[in-house]
Amino acid sequence: MSGFQSNTSIKLLAEKLGLSKGTVSKALKDSHEISVATKAKVLAAAQELNYIPNHFASGLKSRKSRTVAVIVPEIVDSFFSLAIKGIEAVTQEKGYHINVYITNDLRSKEEEIIKVLSDGRVDGVLISVCRETTDNCHLKKLVDYGIPLVFFDRVADDIEAGKVVTDDFEGGYIAARHLVEQGCKKIYFLSISEGLSILRKRMDGFIRALHENNVEDPSKNVYQIPTDKTKSEEAIRILLSSPHHRPDGIVASVELLTIPMYNACKQLGIVMPDQLKIVCFSNLLYASLLSPSLSTITQPAFEIGQQAASLICNSIERDTFIKNERIICPSKLDVRESTSTAALSN
Repeated sequence: MSGFQSNTSIKLLAEKLGLSKGTVSKALKDSHEISVATKAKVLAAAQELNYIPNHFASGLKSRKSRTVAVIVPEIVDSFFSLAIKGIEAVTQEKGYHINVYITNDLRSKEEEIIKVLSDGRVDGVLISVCRETTDNCHLKKLVDYGIPLVFFDRVADDIEAGKVVTDDFEGGYIAARHLVEQGCKKIYFLSISEGLSILRKRMDGFIRALHENNVEDPSKNVYQIPTDKTKSEEAIRILLSSPHHRPDGIVASVELLTIPMYNACKQLGIVMPDQLKIVCFSNLLYASLLSPSLSTITQPAFEIGQQAASLICNSIERDTFIKNERIICPSKLDVRESTSTAALSN
């Protein structure tokens, strides 16, 4: 091979050969799914066009980087930091490295990262999609390029790939039912996105629990909160100050809302759990140290990371794509002082 031709891509090879990009990619990886004749045809065209993937110039047939990309919206949220630890525990044991990419919950950033990874610099991708992602065309490119893909927590339901999740519907249901059992009459669900599937499922579980307890049109009890800290505190203060809509129970859909809720209560002189009871979806390590300690729907973040890593490593090692495998890791309700006077007295 005489040299590197940077403008030659898998797409160009596919067009030249009349094959799909996925088939070309698998052939270049020496996949058992591709016939010997097709592999030879692809390799011959690759040599003719001086095609060498950027990060694997040492050879077309032995291109394993032993690297897995992990794409997350953020790492400030304790869920993702714990999930990454779970991923790393498995990948290290299996001899893989991880590269962590942060989207900051921006679709444009997510698209940029996917574009960078599409050249085959990693052996597989683990992703929790950003809040802005509703159209998944950019994610489907990974499948087109033959790169193993597994979703965890925030998933793209319309893409056939491995998925590791918790039962978000059940979590929303349990949280709302707990507040009903604690005597709450006006319960609100605080969300930060109408489009993110996990939040819709949590909301649906919340609505089901209120329906079962004869609340008329509980969808009116869903309140959208901005993600900006100052704006979120202001929105929560407005809700808690409303003479007609002030809740006595809140299900917070994400950990991000914890501090704004506590700050708003402090500023308004609202006493938990006497005047307001709060349950939050959270993996905060210091939830028990807050005053009052925070009742949470706790997700098994570390286990979710482990399961996702196991799926992607198995997919890479077997050189196969996981299409419809879905692993559900149950969450649990941890009752603390923000919802229970009994917990407060213990």
